[in-house]
Amino acid sequence: MPKLKTKKSAAKRFKVRPGGTVKRGQAFKRHILTKKSTKNKRQLRGSTSVHESNMASVRAMLPFA
Repeated sequence: MPKLKTKKSAAKRFKVRPGGTVKRGQAFKRHILTKKSTKNKRQLRGSTSVHESNMASVRAMLPFA
């Protein structure tokens, strides 16, 4: 049986909170910001949780988290 390995790209993007939810950064705030409204850019600040429908794939990428 091969060893379980953590996907290092996922480990850099996600952090597991003490309650078991997974924290992620907001998308769509890297480039082409001139055409986005100030309100949109303001609401993209900070971090949010991974949606329940994606939790299984995130758990598979982070087996030891």
